[in-house]
Amino acid sequence: MERLRRLHDDWGQSPWLDNLRRDYLTSGHLARLRDGGVRGLTSNPAIFAKAIIGSADYDTALRRLVDEGADTERACWDLMVADIHGALEVFAELYDHSDGGDGFVSVEVDPELAHDAPGTTSAARALHERIARPNLMVKIPATPAGLPAIRQMIAEGRNVNVTLIFSVERYRAVMDAYLEGLEQFARTPHADLSRVASVASFFVSRVDTEVDHQLTAIGTSAAAQLCGQAAVAQAVLAYDAFQEVFSGPRWKALSDRGARVQRPLWASTSTKNPSYPDTLYVDSLIGPHTVNTLPDATLEAFADHGTLGRTIDADPDRARSVWSRVGELGVDLDEVAVRLEREGVASFQTSFRELLDTLSRRMASLR
Repeated sequence: MERLRRLHDDWGQSPWLDNLRRDYLTSGHLARLRDGGVRGLTSNPAIFAKAIIGSADYDTALRRLVDEGADTERACWDLMVADIHGALEVFAELYDHSDGGDGFVSVEVDPELAHDAPGTTSAARALHERIARPNLMVKIPATPAGLPAIRQMIAEGRNVNVTLIFSVERYRAVMDAYLEGLEQFARTPHADLSRVASVASFFVSRVDTEVDHQLTAIGTSAAAQLCGQAAVAQAVLAYDAFQEVFSGPRWKALSDRGARVQRPLWASTSTKNPSYPDTLYVDSLIGPHTVNTLPDATLEAFADHGTLGRTIDADPDRARSVWSRVGELGVDLDEVAVRLEREGVASFQTSFRELLDTLSRRMASLR
C-alpha cells in the first residue's frame, strides 16, 4: 500500500474507497485499508444494493426489524445508516489527526429526490441530523434541483459531497453554490468556516464510454486516435477551473476566515474498456487538493503498479486541444453531459428500487 500513502504524502491526493459492505467492518478489512493509506469512503445506492442483496450479513438485523414491525423503507435506511456509522468510526481518528481534512464517509440522499430541490434539502438535513458525526458527508446530485440544496446545506455549515458532475459548466455552477453557501454561513454568528468540508465528484470513465462510442461511429482515423482521451482531458479542464475559482479576492475573503477549498473528487475511475490501462483514471489525474475514489479492483491495481507523479496539470493545453478536436469531429459534448447525468440519476434510482423490492421479499420470508 506504499503507493497509496505516497499518493497523499508526496502528491497531495487523497485515495478513498468506493465501496462499503457490512463484512468490511466486522472483519476489520476497512480498518486495514485505512492503515494502508485509504483516507475516506464513498457509497451510493448501487453499492448498498449489491452489499445487502448479495450477502447474508444483514439477516440478523433484518429479522430484528421485522419483529419490530418496520416497513421496507425504514429497514433499508436503518441498514445503510448502521454501515455508515461503522465506517465513520473507522475513519474518526484520521479525521481528527488530519484536522478535518480527510476521514470522511459519504451517504447519498434518496435518489428519487434528484429533481426535487425542497425534498433533497430536507432529506440531506435529516441525514446530517440523524447520523450527527463531523466526518459525515451527505451526497447531493449536481442536478439543477440539487444546486440550491447544496448551497443551503453549506450555508447551514454541513458537509456535502456533490455527485454526478459530467461537465465543466455544471462544475462551475457547483463551485459557485459552494462559495455562495460559505458566504451565507460566514454571516452566521460564531460561524467556524474551517469545519465545513465539501468535495465535487466529477465522473470520469463514463465520459470515455459515451464519447468513444460516438467517435467509433464517426469511423475516421482522426476519430479513432481520440478514443480514450476525452474523459481525462475534461477532468484536466475541470481542475483548471478549480484552480481559477479557488484563487482571487472572492476566495481570499473566505479562506482568511478559515474556509477550505471544495476539492475535486474523481469518481467512476474503474476502466470500462479492457484495452485501456487499469489505472488510467488514477495515473492521469494526480494533483494537490484532489480526491480519487476507487473501487476495490482499481485500488488494488494502483497499489500494485500505479504510476506516481503530478499529472493533472502537466499539460492543460493538450487537454484543451483534445476536447476541442472531439467537438469539431461532431460529438455534441453538451448532449453527452446531459445524457450521462440523466442515465446516472436513473441508474441510482433503479438500484434503490431494486434494493427496496429485494428487501421487501426477504422481510416477507422472515415474517
